[in-house]
Amino acid sequence: MKIQITAMRKTMYPDLMEKYENPIEHTCDIKIGQVFISEDGERPQDLCESAWESMAYFVRTLAAGGGNFYDGWMKNPRSAMISCNDGFRPVSFLIEVIEE
Repeated sequence: MKIQITAMRKTMYPDLMEKYENPIEHTCDIKIGQVFISEDGERPQDLCESAWESMAYFVRTLAAGGGNFYDGWMKNPRSAMISCNDGFRPVSFLIEVIEE
């Protein structure tokens, strides 16, 4: 089963970064609108491992034919909206079944 993962929004919290984050040279490369395809619940090659850890359960559940997370949370029960676990610059991803 194919699951499409689309980067929908990227946010930054400069105040938190300034107060808590050590300076780093390389941050997230994800671009808004970027699409990744998961085949049979596997992590797409170019998707950040940290972002994958945040969404793997949802992708794998959809790939196995499940869905309807949290009793009707999403209008489309075969989808989920998940953010990566970067507290300074989270990215929101729409995860949806595109091919069964």
